[in-house]
Amino acid sequence: MTMGNWLVNHWLLVLILVVWLGLNVFLFIYTFLTYEMSDKYYYTREILGTALAFARASALCLNCNSMLILIPVCRNLLSFLRGTCSFCSHTLRKPLDHNLTFHKLVAYMICIFTAIHIIAHLFNFEHYSRSQQAMDGSLASVLSTLSHPEKAGNSWLNPIQSPNTTVMYVAFTSIAGLTGVLITTVLILMVTSAMEFIRRNYFELFWYTHHLFIIYIICLGLHGLGGIVRAQTEESMSENHPHNCSESYQKWGTHESKCKHPHFEGHPPASWKWILAPIALYIFERILRFYRSKQKVVITKVVMHPSKVLELQMRKRGFSMEVGQYIFVNCPSISLLEWHPFTLTSAPEEDFFSIHVRAAGDWTENFIRAFEQQHSPMPRIEVDGPFGTVSEDVFQYEVAVLVGAGIGVTPFASILKSIWYKFQRADHKLKTQKIYFYWICRETGAFAWFNHLLNSLEQEMEELGKVGFLNYRLFLTGWDSNIAGHAAFNFDKATDILTGLKQKTFFGRPMWDNEFSAVATAHPKSVVGVFLCGPQTLAKSLRKCCHRYSSLDPRKVQFYFNKENF
Repeated sequence: MTMGNWLVNHWLLVLILVVWLGLNVFLFIYTFLTYEMSDKYYYTREILGTALAFARASALCLNCNSMLILIPVCRNLLSFLRGTCSFCSHTLRKPLDHNLTFHKLVAYMICIFTAIHIIAHLFNFEHYSRSQQAMDGSLASVLSTLSHPEKAGNSWLNPIQSPNTTVMYVAFTSIAGLTGVLITTVLILMVTSAMEFIRRNYFELFWYTHHLFIIYIICLGLHGLGGIVRAQTEESMSENHPHNCSESYQKWGTHESKCKHPHFEGHPPASWKWILAPIALYIFERILRFYRSKQKVVITKVVMHPSKVLELQMRKRGFSMEVGQYIFVNCPSISLLEWHPFTLTSAPEEDFFSIHVRAAGDWTENFIRAFEQQHSPMPRIEVDGPFGTVSEDVFQYEVAVLVGAGIGVTPFASILKSIWYKFQRADHKLKTQKIYFYWICRETGAFAWFNHLLNSLEQEMEELGKVGFLNYRLFLTGWDSNIAGHAAFNFDKATDILTGLKQKTFFGRPMWDNEFSAVATAHPKSVVGVFLCGPQTLAKSLRKCCHRYSSLDPRKVQFYFNKENF
C-alpha cells in the first residue's frame, strides 16, 4: 500500500491531526504576536522582554489541550458515537479506535507547552528580580517601583516588590507560583507512571497517580487568580501612552510632563472557561458510570481454567452488549477504588455475560484467590459498562482475520460464539463470508480455555456444509522436544494430541507474510479486516503486512488493521 492509498483510507484521522496541530500553531503565533506587539503590554515588555510572549502563548495552548485531554477517555460518549456511526463507513469510525492514542498525543503536547511556559517564567522572574534590584534609573527599574503607594497606589507591575524578596519566595507564596509548582509535580507523576513498563507491571501505581488529574484541573483553574502578568489599563493609556510618554519616564507625575504614572491591572482567570465544558461532560460520565456500577451483579457460575485463568459468568438487570466489548470490574474487598478492564467473552445472544481473568499482577492474583476459596462467601463485585471497541466492526467485513495472543483471545471468543448462534438461527444478514482465526499461546494448558467452543464450531460448520467458513490455527510458542516429539508421533491421528481438535497445533510463530499472501490470493477483491488483541510488537508486524499486501487498486484486496485499545 502506497502512502497515497494510506491517506485515502485514513483521511479523517489525518484531518483531525492536522486541524489539532494547526489550532495549536495558530493559537501560539496569534497570542505571541499579541503580547509582543500590543501597546498595553509595552511597559511589561520593558521588564520581561520576549519571555512574556512565550509564557502567554504557551499558556493559551495549555488551556486548549487541557480542554481536549478528557474527551478521549469519556467512554460512554465514545460508545454512543460508535453506536451512532455503526452504519457509517470504516473511515468515519476509525478515529474512535484511536482515542487513547489521541489522549497520549494531547498529553505530550501539554508537556511540551508546560516546559516552554516554565522556562519562560523562569526568565520572567529573573527579569523581575533584576529590575527590582537595579539602581541605574532605567525605565524597567522605575516601573518596578510603581508598587509604592505614594507613587501609584496599588497599581503595581512587578510582583517582586522588595529587593530582598527572592524568586523562590514568590514561587511558593503566590497563588500562581504555588499552583504552578503543584501542576508541574502532578504532571511529572502522571506522565512517568503512564509509561508502558509501569502501566503493564504496576497497574495500581498507574491507576492512582493518573487520578491526580483532579489536582491538575483544580490548580489550572486557580492558576490565574494572582494576576501576575499585568497590562496597562485603558484609562491609563489615555493619560500615559507608551509612544508619547516612555521617553520621558523620569518626569512622570511632575508639572514638567503631562504624563501621569501608568496604572496596571492583572488578567482575570481564563483557564476555567476552557475546561468548564469538558469537566461538566466528564462529571456526567462519572455519575453515569457510578450509577451503573451500583446495580446488583449476580454471579451465576465460576470456572477455574488451566494456566491460572478464572471464568466468571454473571447477570445484571438491563445489561446489553455487542461482540468484542469490555467492562470495568471492581472488587471492594480487594480495593475500593481500583477498576480493571476485561473483555467480554460471552455472546450477545446469551442470557449472561462472562469474562476470563488471568493472573497478571497483585490485583488479579487476589481476585482469583478470592474465588478459589470455596468455603468463604463469594466476594461482591461491581461492573461498569459495557464499552465499545474496534472488534464491534468485525461483521462489517467480508473477510476477517482474528489474531489473539494468550488471554488476548477473549474478544474473539465473543465473536466466535456469536457466529455459532447466528448459524444456529440461520441469520441471513451475516455479511462475513470467511474468518481466519490465529491463536498464539506460550503453554498448552491455555488452549483448554476455549477448546469446547472451537469443537462446537467445527461440528456446526460440518453439519451446515460450511466447513470452509472458519479457518483457525493454533500456535504454541513455549514447547520443548518432548512435546514436539509426542505431537509428531501422533500426527496421523484424526484429532490433535494437545487440544483434541481436528486442526493440528503448529509449533513456533506464524509466518505472517505467508499467511497474508495466502489470504490476498484467496480473496483478490475483498475488504479484509485484521483484528488484533495482543502486544505492540505483534501489532507492528501485522500493520506492516496490511500495508504490504493491500492492492494499489482500491477495487482489489484491501487489508484494514484494527487493534484493541482500552
